[in-house]
Amino acid sequence: MAQRLLDKTKWIASNIDNLRHDPIASDLPGLSKYAVEDWRIFYSIDRNDHLVDIHGIVRHRELRS
Repeated sequence: MAQRLLDKTKWIASNIDNLRHDPIASDLPGLSKYAVEDWRIFYSIDRNDHLVDIHGIVRHRELRS
């Protein structure tokens, strides 16, 4: 699963203009998430420097704890 998550983070960076990036909460502007099975990748985009910052990768069930 670790390799799949790594591959998906690379895919997100390569397809950044083709994805919707809805903020996950109003008090966290710029922070988006992408689902991979039971996992969530939290990221933000720095368009000036052309970077995708990965802030965390967490199992969905751990978010509800």
